[in-house]
Amino acid sequence: MSVAEEMRKLKERAMSCTDCDLHKTRTQVVFGEGNPEAKIVFVGEGPGENEDREGRPFVGRAGRLLNQVLEEIGLKREEVWITNVIKCRACTIDKDGRVKNRPPRVGEVNACKKWLDAELKLIKPTVIVCLGNPAANLLIHKGFKMLEERGRWFESSPYAPFIMATLHPAFVLRQKGEAFERARADLVNDLLEAKRKAESTDKRGGSQLTLF
Repeated sequence: MSVAEEMRKLKERAMSCTDCDLHKTRTQVVFGEGNPEAKIVFVGEGPGENEDREGRPFVGRAGRLLNQVLEEIGLKREEVWITNVIKCRACTIDKDGRVKNRPPRVGEVNACKKWLDAELKLIKPTVIVCLGNPAANLLIHKGFKMLEERGRWFESSPYAPFIMATLHPAFVLRQKGEAFERARADLVNDLLEAKRKAESTDKRGGSQLTLF
């Protein structure tokens, strides 16, 4: 069975997941997308309103910025794999019925991480780029400090020979003026370094896939 077919079957299983309470408020599961044999995988925190509605990761403002940066460094979205730590929107509903994003809870991450684990073991990427602290805390080490460790290569991941973290595009968009320009430049430079790293080696992740 091809990697693409195995990924399709994995997605089918994930789409009906009810392992945490997020299934009660989601519109749909937001599984990863792109090239299932990609050398580079991008991992964010979780879907927001737009992603929940469309069923695709990174399709809101942050996704548009990510697409722009990928284009600037000579990559197409279809060439990489883009996914999140959790596959359902973490949100709260206030007394007026308004839905607001919130950080995922530990139990939700623990319930969902088997899907990310299976994705990464199927792809066996060369490079993983964590977009933001939540992904870095899960995939690199707890207590990750973005200001100190952004752009640094780590080589202890069971999923890929090389893993780094950079600013989440949503964080970049929250900056103003010169702070925005600096943050955007950092994102561009880090993704360009990830591309160079992937192109400079034939190493791939070597973990064996054991489906749950």
